[in-house]
Parts: sequence; C-alpha cells; structure tokens
Amino acid sequence: MSFSARNRKQYLNQIQETTFDLLVIGGGITGAGIALDATLRGLKVCLIEKSDFASGTSSRSTKLIHGGLRYLKQLEFGIVREVGQERAILYKNAPHIVIPERMLLPIIEGGSLGKYSTSLGLYVYDKLAGVEKEERRNMLSIKETLEKEPLLHQNILKGGGMYVEYRSDDARLCIEVLKTAVEKGATCINYVACETLQYNTNGKVSGGKCLDTINNTFFTINAKKTINAAGPWVDELRKKDNSLKNKRLHLTKGIHIVLAKEKLPIQQSVYFDVTDGRMIFAIPRGKKVYVGTTDTNYTEDKNFPYATNADVEYLVKALNYMFPTVSLKIKDIESTWAGLRPLIHEDGKSPSDLSRKDEIFISASNLISIAGGKLTGFRKMAERSVNVVCKQLKLEENRRFDRCITRSVKLSGGHLDKNPADYARDLQDDFKQFYLDDVLELVLKYGSNTDQILVAAQTHFNNNLLLAEAEYCLAHEMANNTADFIIRRTGRLYFNRPELVDCICIIDDYFNKQLNYEVSVAVKNSNDFNKEYHGVLNYLIN
Repeated sequence: MSFSARNRKQYLNQIQETTFDLLVIGGGITGAGIALDATLRGLKVCLIEKSDFASGTSSRSTKLIHGGLRYLKQLEFGIVREVGQERAILYKNAPHIVIPERMLLPIIEGGSLGKYSTSLGLYVYDKLAGVEKEERRNMLSIKETLEKEPLLHQNILKGGGMYVEYRSDDARLCIEVLKTAVEKGATCINYVACETLQYNTNGKVSGGKCLDTINNTFFTINAKKTINAAGPWVDELRKKDNSLKNKRLHLTKGIHIVLAKEKLPIQQSVYFDVTDGRMIFAIPRGKKVYVGTTDTNYTEDKNFPYATNADVEYLVKALNYMFPTVSLKIKDIESTWAGLRPLIHEDGKSPSDLSRKDEIFISASNLISIAGGKLTGFRKMAERSVNVVCKQLKLEENRRFDRCITRSVKLSGGHLDKNPADYARDLQDDFKQFYLDDVLELVLKYGSNTDQILVAAQTHFNNNLLLAEAEYCLAHEMANNTADFIIRRTGRLYFNRPELVDCICIIDDYFNKQLNYEVSVAVKNSNDFNKEYHGVLNYLIN
C-alpha cells in the first residue's frame, strides 16, 4: 500500500487489526529514525504523529547537518565526534538533501574567538568530526576574508577561518526517512494523537487509545513496546504515564528570519559573533538568505512557538552590526519560523549552556522516552532506543535481532549517481520543456524520485510542475492538505512566501478535490496554516 493520503482509511483499518512489536509516538526526525531502524531489524512497527510529520522541532531548525563547532566551547567532545561521523553517513545516504556548504567564520575585535583559538578550535573540530582532507579548515587574512565576503564590518575584522558545514532541509530529511521506513514495512500515519496510554494486567504499557484528528474518531493501537519520541511533548506523555519524576525537559526557543538576497547580498554562508557571546548563521538558499538563531527559555504554547518583535530585532541588530552597509529593517523580512529545543533540564544553566546530549528514560510501566539530542545525531539516537526495545523483547520472548544497519541504508531519493546539479542537468536533457533551475530545485527536494514528478507534469498536468509536485506529495508522502505541502514537504511558506499569493488557492483547491474535502482543510481548519500564513507576520503589518 502506497504512502498516500488517499489510503488513510485502509491504514487505520490495518492498524486496528494488528498487534505491533513497537508503537512509536512522535513523527519527527527521532521517531522516524526509530521506525526505520526497528523495521530493518525485523520488528513490526507503527508510528503515529498528532499533527503532520515533522511539524514540531523537525521542520524548525537551522537546517544544517553540522558537526557542532559551538559544542567545543562547552567541551562536549563526544557530541562533536558523534555528529561529525553522522554527518558523513547522512551525506552518503541522502546526497540530495545534505549539501556541503563552505562556512566563513569572521574573527572580530571583542569576539569570542581570537586567531589562535579559532585555528586551534577548527583544527580540533576537523579531527574530532573526521573531516575529509579537502574540507578541512583554512585560516584567512583580513584581505582574504573580505574577498570571501566584502559586506563584513571592516573596522572590527581581524581575519577569518573557512570550514565546511552541510546544508539540509530538516523536514524533507524526516519525510525521506519515513518513506524509507514505509518501503521496508513500517506503518506510519499522521494526524493521529495518543490520547491515553493503555496498560496490560501487569501494569505495563501495551499501546494507546488514539484519536484520528481528521475524522474525529477514536481507536486503539495494541503494541508490545511503546517509545515516546514526542520531542517538546515528551513530558506530556510522561505525565499521562505518571512517570514525570526527577529529570524533565527544558524547552528553549530558536527563531529564524528569511530575507530576499538583494536585501542581504552575501556571497556565501557566514557564522558570526554577536555581542552577547552567541553566534548566528546567515545562509544563502537560492534567491533568499535565512538567518538564525536565538536561544531563549520557553514556557508558552508548544503547538505554536512564534517569533516576537524582540526576537526579530535581535537578529536584525546583529546583522546590521556585522554587515553595516545593508541597513536592514524589520519590514525587509519575508517570513520567519520558530522552533523548540527539547533539552534536558540542568539547574543553574542558561539556555545556551544546556547540553544537547540525548537521554533515554524508562518508567516503571516500561514507557520508553527519549529526549534531547540534535537533528544530526538522530540515527544514533534511534539506534540506542531500538537497542533497548530489542534487549527487552529478547529477554521476554527469546527473540534474536540483528544489529543496527541504518548507516549503510540509502534513504528514499538518495540513489543519485552524481552530484545533484549534474543529475538535474541530465534530467533536463530528457525534459527540455522545463527550466534547469526548476528541475534542480526539485532534485534538491526529491532526489532520484524527481523523474516521477516530471513525468506526471508532462503526461497528466499539461507541464504544470506545481500540481505534479502536489500530487506526488499527496500520493507518496501522505500530505493531507495545503499546509502539509507548503510548509513541511516543500518549505514554500518559509522560502517563497510572497510568491504563494498567486498559487495558494490553486493548491488548496487541488487537495480539497482529490481528498473529497467539503471545505478547505488548509485555509479554514488547519491551525498551523492559519497562524503561520496569516498570523506570524502580523507585527510587520500592524
């Protein structure tokens, strides 16, 4: 059965007729990684997500698969080593959405790093992260730094360092992992919330009573083991289990802003100091530049974190200081996003000082919860979580399980035989009616699956790439509405917001007709669409 929103009813019926080895609650990158790993080890897996896949933290990061240079300051060498190694694995397995990006680190007067400490830090980073020789750090003079980025504040510049990060699309990565898990046999469904956990006669978790939030119907999922991978909502499920004791989450918020490149015409990605000791990324992406992030404590609505005036002013002020000739104003911002980091609380530590290390909690009822961690380290987080499940099932049922093999598994779309640009050129040779830039944009989202969209556009949609892309996401990525499509599947709400004005109704009408919705699910009923599309930039208008 294809991973299609059209098959939703069949999926729900199948779920209710099955007893699973593992129920995964949470459809972000951690849950997706767990579903893939567990399925590959032979477990029967069901994953549910209360909203859309990747709708929480996993679509709201800085969109970097990076080695964690900033964690050297906190002496978290283990994290730097692990995520550096994981970065290389992801680059091999998902080359269409993990792209090497040269990053310039300016050394400035009063900055947190001097020339020597920057050189040493980048050297240690290269060694710990296992960086390939051609990508290792390169120290620059003032003149060389300005040649790389002429917009930098010349009066405070003392030099620079170049190193490599990997740009990605966090939501796309999550979707590709889920698609791969489904291809291998997992059952994954969005818009299903675990309302209450259910327990067997021994008081152990045996699944949950769930709500299909689209049709407003309840049903039960039976499972031998349950993993709570709900990100910022991990503690909510632990409360339902009466196991929220000792350690708890500490949520911090990070925001990003998006500008047209002509407003901030930097030549390449820059990672620069802010006067308060934090550091900020400015990263070109096509015709846009996105900038972030902040790090502040968060105690408000977890379902809709948003960028405040203070958040935005902080980033604009930092940009105007580092690039003084651009003279940015708040009205130049085209879109924003805000995400929550589900970190482990440590008394007395500021948000920026909290460890990004992940931890697993096992309650008396055997609810397995995983929290903390980073996007880049999701595969190892999944491996550690599934190891716990396999160990328990081995003891209880005398079953044998293979070791984790995800390090060598290509993700959906990752079967490229060349770099994405060359792959796009070859495709465009076969579909000359489409512009190369449009084909490349698709390749950087869908990789080796792009030809399915081009063929559909040519044969069924009169060469309309937008509708062909919407159909692909509906039929192969369980996009249920316009919000799913423009936020998580394509990122258009963040990176093409002004351009959406001309096509939003066309997209919405397509989803409504294809899925037989009587009213517009996206515009009228979807909270994230209403809030993000209509409300998130109100402060710019009012």
